[in-house]
Amino acid sequence: MHVFLRENVRLISMEENQELEQAKKERRLVIPGDHLGDEQAGHGTYVVEGKVYSKYIGLAEVRNGKHIVIPLAGVYSPKRGDGVIGKITDIIFQKWIVDINSPYEAVLPLSDAVEGFVDLTKEDLTRYFDYGDIIFAEISNVNRQKQVQLSMRSPKCRKLWGGRLIKVTPAKVPRIIGRQGSMVEMIKKLTGTQIVVGQNGIVWVRGDNEDLAAETVLTVERLSHKGGLTDYIKETLEKKVAELKPVKDEEKVEEAEENLEESGEEEL
Repeated sequence: MHVFLRENVRLISMEENQELEQAKKERRLVIPGDHLGDEQAGHGTYVVEGKVYSKYIGLAEVRNGKHIVIPLAGVYSPKRGDGVIGKITDIIFQKWIVDINSPYEAVLPLSDAVEGFVDLTKEDLTRYFDYGDIIFAEISNVNRQKQVQLSMRSPKCRKLWGGRLIKVTPAKVPRIIGRQGSMVEMIKKLTGTQIVVGQNGIVWVRGDNEDLAAETVLTVERLSHKGGLTDYIKETLEKKVAELKPVKDEEKVEEAEENLEESGEEEL
């Protein structure tokens, strides 16, 4: 037995349809004060008389035996261990000031940015990171005054060259990354682009299909509350990539013809 999915795009079995319905039930839209259950309380929840309630408007689910709520809006609140994308805004003696898309400025100390001794009487710090540079860094510390310290010690931390930046709702970053990185890895593979996602709601994209990759990331953000989103994004993206291929092939032929004409003129 089969049922149709949206606009008869494809047929799925009843078993697949039941899996999609189950996925929708796993995450549900809640508002502040909604009762979630009697299990343990996790992020975005609070407890009253042994019952767990939502703190936010967001997506509720049970993860590892705990109720959690992922907010659908809000500013980024820095947390130790987060990987963030930031922009160098100032350089002060032995440190860089970094905008991390948060109400709180971040500081990257020289000792956490560069290996080895740096003679500040001879070295210009712009040699390492200059004004306007985009970096992917890790939050090494956040104190009670919300002073944020960054580090470039992790192998994944680096300067990001070229590409473009996309701003998304920080609370929706987990959906963009997907479980064990499944969503973002799929987008990278199908579009042939490099993508770095910061927990602070900044996404860096670079490659020939930047437009398509950026559009897809924003689609995931917009539809983050939907069940079966991974399958929908995969099908949509595969279709768009297939449509782009003939165009790119034509561009390659035109470029080859132009190069041939130019070489022929040079010979004459």
